[in-house]
Parts: sequence; structure tokens; C-alpha cells
Amino acid sequence: MSGADGRAGAEDGRVSADEGGARTAPGRLADIPGFDIDGVARAAESDSRILRLENLDTDLRPPAAAVAATRAALESPAANSYLPFTGRAGLRAAAARHVGRLSGRDYDPDRECVITAGGTEGLLNALLATVDPGDEVIVTDPTYAGMLQRVRLAGARPRLAPWVFDPAAGWRLDLDALAARVRDRTRALFIMNPSMPSGGVLDAGDWAVVAELCRRHDLWLLYNAAMERILYDGRPYLHPAGLPGMRERTLTVGSVSKEHRMIGWRTGWIVGPAAVMADVAKVGIYNVVTGVGIGQPGALAALTAADEAEDVAACVRRWERRRDAVLDALRDYPVRPAAGGWSLLVDTRPLGLTARELSARLLTQAAVAATPMDAWGGPDAQYQLRLVFSNEPVPRLQRLEERFARIA
Repeated sequence: MSGADGRAGAEDGRVSADEGGARTAPGRLADIPGFDIDGVARAAESDSRILRLENLDTDLRPPAAAVAATRAALESPAANSYLPFTGRAGLRAAAARHVGRLSGRDYDPDRECVITAGGTEGLLNALLATVDPGDEVIVTDPTYAGMLQRVRLAGARPRLAPWVFDPAAGWRLDLDALAARVRDRTRALFIMNPSMPSGGVLDAGDWAVVAELCRRHDLWLLYNAAMERILYDGRPYLHPAGLPGMRERTLTVGSVSKEHRMIGWRTGWIVGPAAVMADVAKVGIYNVVTGVGIGQPGALAALTAADEAEDVAACVRRWERRRDAVLDALRDYPVRPAAGGWSLLVDTRPLGLTARELSARLLTQAAVAATPMDAWGGPDAQYQLRLVFSNEPVPRLQRLEERFARIA
């Protein structure tokens, strides 16, 4: 990456010609900025005094059964194979049951579930199986850059529907704007719940509007379920595929990365109707070929553990306490509370700074690593700084008040 705004190459996003000959990046990359979270991380990694709030990691341990199953898999020839391309049968069955239990719908693991190399492969595969170049896909604003930019990689055009922050009610999706974004070329709504990076959560009324839009306009719902049960303040859980008419148009993309704290396993799944899953499987085979062999036994152990739901709930309670510690420490700053997920946002406009400027000052003056959200939405994204609270214990997060006070 180069340049102050994190873009690679020239200002238009294309690689400029050099003396070795003219070369430009493909057009699909023209509007995609560089991903510079790792740049903030590199600046912080050598100093243990720095509060690590820049990346979606967590220090909470993966399930013990998953670790044990993975160790055993290292000696298994079956785990060191490309086959089966769509994932091991036991894991497909477990993932289909998992989504079925949460949605209240049954899924056939052989025809309606594909294992992926993490949820992020699943996001791109789902897009490639449902949209054509030039189609439009509605995403929320702000949203995970990995979703927004994958829409562009697929050759489609993102249409942004804003989250709006109400000091009394928190983050709410602008439902009127969402409906207005639907046009003739719209093919899908691409939604993560809880939303990342804001931590906004759709309630039952929001999901009802989403479902009605999908039914009325014959749209796919591409549902990023990576953090779906990480909900705070007693919020109820709802899976959109359980709503009337939504099983046949919802692709659920999940993984063990967040709820089960298994980021490095790179194992996820796509569960959806048989009518589209053959295409999803085809994309997967010609994209990554197969899921991570040695990761799948651990994922199976995590999903089938007798205490799976209790384990996830216990971790959610710990992450909620960490969120609360950040909110308390920064109560005098323009912090926007998260209703779920691993991160929340600071609105930098009242501080007279862009998010990139505040990120730089926090790192150099206050030993806090945090990431600006420039590439994570529309024009307002340059004023949103993300704080990830999942990777630091409460006592360290309580130091944020003193650290922010150092900013000149």
C-alpha cells in the first residue's frame, strides 16, 4: 500500500506505468482502496504497552474439544486431502443442523450445504453464484469492507443504505433509504447482523422490511452470520431464513471464526436452497477448491459440543463486559455504543479530526492502536474510527480514559 489514503498506486486506483512497460490494474480494482489494518497492526505489534484495538481478534480461547480434534487431525490422512470438494460429510451435516436449528428450517446437508475456507471465501462465492457483472447489490453503510469490496470484485455495483445513529435509540437502519435503493438491476441484499464495524443490530421490524423487499422484488438475501449470536443487553435472536418466504431466497454464510474463537482454522459454510447451492459449489471448486482439511475436524467438534450454546453465551457475556468498559472509560467522548459484535465506532467530527488523523495521534501519543474506516462505506466513513474490544481484558480497556486524555 502507498499514499496517505491507503490506496495502492495512482489516485484513480490503477497501477501507473513504469519504465518496464505500461501496466494498469483491471477495472474491477479501480474503486477498491488498499486494506491497511495490517499497517496499524505492524506499528503496534512490537510494544506490549499498546492497547490492541485495531483488528478483529480475541484472546478468548477456542473450545477445548476443537483444539483436541485439530491436534488429532494432524495425523489423519483424510485431513490432508482435497476431498471431498464440498467439505467433509460430518461437518456439512453439523453446519446444516446448526443453521436449521437457528432458523427453524430443515436443510439437506448433501444438497444445501457447502464448506468453505472461512466465511470470507463464502461471501465471494455467494456473490459469484447469484449476481452478474453490472448487477446491483445493496449493502449497509458503514459495512465490513470485505463485503463492500467483494461486491466490486464480483463485477457488481454496491448501493449503500445508511445506518443512522440516534443518541437515544442507538444505531438504526434507515428502512426508507433501504427500500429506495432497490432498482431494476438490484439482485441481492448483502447484510451482516450484527453489523460490523458499528455493532448495529436489526430487530424483528427491520427484518420484516428486509424480507418484504426480497419477496416483492425477487431478491437474494446474502446473510453474513459470522457474529449472529453476539448480541448485548438481552436482545433477542432472529434468523431471517425463518421468516415467511425467506428460506428459498436466503444464503447463510457462517464460520467458526468469531463465535467459536477459531479465526486461524479458516473454516466456514454456506447453507441455502438447493436451487442455487449447485452453483455455489461450482464457484467454490474453481475458486479455492476445498475447505481447510485440518480445520474441519475442529470445526465439527465446536459445532457438535454438548455445551456449544452455553460456551458461546459465556463468551458473549465477557465481550459485553468489555464493551461496557470502553463505554464507561470514553463516556465524555463521541463514542457510539454497539448492540452486538466485537467493535464500536468513535465519531471523530466533534473532535475536529478525521478518523485517520485520530488513529495516528492515538498510536503515537496514547499507545492505542485503532483503525480508520475510510474504505468501509460512503463519505462519512472517513470520520469513523473503529475500536475492537474483543482482544483486550477489562483492566486494560479501563485505561482508555487516561490514554485518550493524552491526545493533543
